[in-house]
Order: sequence, then C-alpha cells, then structure tokens
Amino acid sequence: MKLFPLAAALSFALLVSACGKNEAPAPAAEAAPAAEAPAAPAEAAPASETASATPDAAAAGDEAGKKVYGATCALCHASGLAGAPKPGDKADWGPRIAQGKDTLYTHAVDGYNGNAGAMPARGGNASLSDEDVKAAVDYMVAQSQ
Repeated sequence: MKLFPLAAALSFALLVSACGKNEAPAPAAEAAPAAEAPAAPAEAAPASETASATPDAAAAGDEAGKKVYGATCALCHASGLAGAPKPGDKADWGPRIAQGKDTLYTHAVDGYNGNAGAMPARGGNASLSDEDVKAAVDYMVAQSQ
C-alpha cells in the first residue's frame, strides 16, 4: 500500500516533465519568421509608420504565440492535464487573468505549483525564450477573454 502514493507521485512528475517536449521540431523555414517577427520593432520608423505597423506587429506576436502554444503548451493545456486551464475556458481563465499578465508571465516562465494545478517552468521546454513564453500566454489569454 505504501507504493501507491509513491507511484502516483512519480507518474504525475513524469507527466508534468513531459509537458513541453516536442517530438518533431518545426522546420527551420517556419521557425525563423516567428523568431524574427518580435525582434523587428518599428523603433526607427516615423510615428506615422509606427501606427500602421502596430497591427502587423500584434499579428506577428499572435502567430508566434500560436506556434509556441501548438508545439509546447497544447500538450497540457488542450486537455487540462495537471490542472492546466484550457484556452477558451473563461471560467477557468478568469481568476488567472484577474491576477494580471505579470503574474501569468511569472508563473509560465518560472513555473508554479498551486491548489489548481502545476505549471512547469517554460512548459517544460527550457529552450523557450521569455518572449516565446509570454507570446504563448498572450495567445491563450486572448482565446479566453
């Protein structure tokens, strides 16, 4: 009987550590535009051009977040594994969104263990940059408001 709690804890740890593991890496041609898009702000552009570039930058950020979500986050968030809130579930996301994006970003980047579930740091994918993680959070929040 003492082995059951140990086996359950080990199974849970393996599931959580598996979140974010990407079996098939995205082709380099698809990954390069997503990585470059957020790094190309319109800092040098005149104010009139910056205003028209903002929707494009937002769209690029949405696309980057969608790619990260699909490659890493969906492994847990699509099914609700380990208490992960499903994108689009306003009741589950509402209290999280109310905490503010800084809290959501911190929990996603650094990891979080709480009453509602567990979030491994960077979704278990240590190769994700802070910007990638934040883009994925923004994508899921946008789906859930």
